[in-house]
Amino acid sequence: MVERVFWKKRLLDAWLEKSIVWLAGVRRSGKTCLCQSLSDTLYFDCELPRTRRAMEDPEGFLEGLQGRIIALDEIHRLPNPSELLKIAADHYPSCRIVATGSSTLGASKKFRDTLTGRKRNVWLTPMTEQDRKDFQSSDLPFRLHRGGLPPFFLSERFPEADVQEWIDSYWAKDIQELFRLERRAPFQRLLELLLSQSGSMFEATRFAGECEISRPTVGNYLNILEATYVVHVIRPFSTRKATEIVSAPKVYGFDTGFVRYFRGWDDLRNEDLGILWEHYVLNEIMATTATRRIHYWRDKAGHEIDFVWKRPGRPPIAIECKWSSRDFSARNMKSFASRYRKGHFFVVTQDVDESFSQRYGEMTVRFVSLADLCAHLADA
Repeated sequence: MVERVFWKKRLLDAWLEKSIVWLAGVRRSGKTCLCQSLSDTLYFDCELPRTRRAMEDPEGFLEGLQGRIIALDEIHRLPNPSELLKIAADHYPSCRIVATGSSTLGASKKFRDTLTGRKRNVWLTPMTEQDRKDFQSSDLPFRLHRGGLPPFFLSERFPEADVQEWIDSYWAKDIQELFRLERRAPFQRLLELLLSQSGSMFEATRFAGECEISRPTVGNYLNILEATYVVHVIRPFSTRKATEIVSAPKVYGFDTGFVRYFRGWDDLRNEDLGILWEHYVLNEIMATTATRRIHYWRDKAGHEIDFVWKRPGRPPIAIECKWSSRDFSARNMKSFASRYRKGHFFVVTQDVDESFSQRYGEMTVRFVSLADLCAHLADA
């Protein structure tokens, strides 16, 4: 079993603050293996009827497990999962519990209590840079092609049949269990369109026509896809200036392998690698910052910055993603810097080993590797 150093530390750090950790992430991202890799952990698969029966009396179940590490996999299969977690947090704090699910805790009516103040959240993203080291892979194009779900990454060939199996399981175990949608065809059609057009501007009316559903239904489906981590809705960064885009979001698919597959790419060209690199950078930023509150920036003249991260009371961090540092043009960054002079400006590229800075008028741009960018974000 691969030791996933980054994520084990994230779990252990979360337990220093609260006894309950909600471990979320898409199907086959490695939640089960991560739980089973923790030493001295009691693992319970809540999909098994006998496990659910054992937890019908939460106090009786927890009484004999005080002081232990407990993994509750697929906890949403319980009739009232939040009740067990609330009792554990309030009355059995010596039990360290990691509960897994494929959505945010408050995403569905299945969870009657979101355990505010009683838990910490850990979101297991597709494989990160540290995961590539843990899996002993130095081949970045291979990671972009295969994606970051460990079973897909480790397979001898890209398992095309498993893509449909993944979608079938996602519909049956996540969407039906948590949201009880009735119409699979338009939901799946929207998912496939979003993956094939990943990174593009989202316009609900256009998707409503292509999926033959109403505009409000598109919005509802998008909220569900976002809550289950299958897409990321990236909203524009703006201080409400008249010259900036303030409302149109962009939607990114969760995984480079799925995006590549639904775009119909096999042999990757440089321009394809550049698009997948942007997705990979976004995945790394979200894993490092433990937030999905990442933005993009665009003005009405068409200048655009890939990603912007802004923490309260601090200058914005503008990030451009380039497969090669030679592809960078300062035009867009200059436009952003003219409005946000106190910002920090980065170009993240796969062909930079040693970071360096370059001046463009009054603006200084830092060219960095992905590891260096994330080190900066972690300290920001």
